[in-house]
Amino acid sequence: MRVKIRKGDTVEVISGRLEDKGKRGEVINVLIKDRRVVVQGVNIRTKHQKQVQTQAGRNLNPGRIQFEGPVDISNVMLVCPKCNETTRVSVKRDEDVAHRVCKNCQALID
Repeated sequence: MRVKIRKGDTVEVISGRLEDKGKRGEVINVLIKDRRVVVQGVNIRTKHQKQVQTQAGRNLNPGRIQFEGPVDISNVMLVCPKCNETTRVSVKRDEDVAHRVCKNCQALID
């Protein structure tokens, strides 16, 4: 199934954890098979890393590493770059090219 949210889009979290709800951020990665997206600054996870020696002989520093975890694609909504509001997306086809269109203001998103 095609996904209407792509890497680099600005999205807003519309449901999920209370501390993340309402946040806006840029899509870092889209996991198509899992139907999940990674959004910058949303769903922050902490991993405790211990010191590990790599093949090159260097050591990776121990400590806590924070990173963004994936969020289900149904919990985010695309923000239109023109009207700056959350919107649903329709697809209009011109010859061989498909364009994403904002349902609110009918502006092309691509």
